Amino acid sequence: MTDLRIGVVGIPGKWSTEALADAVEERTGFRLVIDMGHVTLDLQRGEMLYDNIDLCKLDGLIIKKISEIYKPDVLDRMEILRYAQAKGVQVFSDPEAIIRLIDRLACTVTLAATGVPIPPTVITEDPEVALETATEFGTAVFKPLFSTKARGMALIEGDSFRAINQIASFASDNPVMYIQKKLDLSGKDLGLIFLDGEYLGTYARVAQGKTWNTTIDSGGKYEPFEPDAELIEMARKAQEPFGLTFTTVDVALTPQGPIVFEVSAFGGYGGAKYACGIDAPGLVADHVIAKIRG
Repeated sequence: MTDLRIGVVGIPGKWSTEALADAVEERTGFRLVIDMGHVTLDLQRGEMLYDNIDLCKLDGLIIKKISEIYKPDVLDRMEILRYAQAKGVQVFSDPEAIIRLIDRLACTVTLAATGVPIPPTVITEDPEVALETATEFGTAVFKPLFSTKARGMALIEGDSFRAINQIASFASDNPVMYIQKKLDLSGKDLGLIFLDGEYLGTYARVAQGKTWNTTIDSGGKYEPFEPDAELIEMARKAQEPFGLTFTTVDVALTPQGPIVFEVSAFGGYGGAKYACGIDAPGLVADHVIAKIRG
């Protein structure tokens, strides 16, 4: 037991947030789950208040989740946490690293620049180019720049008479259109788990029924998976530029070879537990405490 005061930024009541807070409390005797929607930053006083606690006086903060739904204003929440970091609070993962992952395009640009294989991807604000791209791809997945668990994504067949209207509808909410070719994933994709860059294990998300995506929210289920060394190294290369405390790299096995969809800003505790038997909350808590104690 230590005397450290470490807060957990997350969604009160959600399993992963509460499990992480439990793990921190078991090791420190201190428990604080922080809902960023109720945090007030007073720059004149140099205070960041939540439930009458100045977060700038904590020893550390662990960011498990920044919002239930991703949207541009979550970047502002990250900036608030960046202030705590500037005041000397150790924050895990680094807010600047998370900012580069919340925006899907920022993550993809980094992966592409690093040479990590990704799906054929086009970004455009031009509806005509979007239609040409969807037609070239045959079937395209239009993805919002800010979303999780496939929310807001649209599957558009380029040669469909509905495609023009579908693209117009998508563009009305997403003027910058992020378009990827729909690949044959054989109903499965993978999450490769890393703690401070160290590989821990892999789970598979397996689609159920006829859904085109494998997310748990769409009925997918977790299964264990044993990747080869080459796949692990590809995922390691993908997550390395971001320097995250805990993450999962989303990988798919296609007929053309493995590709990386994204690097998770927060990592998947559920897949780690239910498919791999990995106690992610405990491992993260131990790692953070060791880092703070130096």
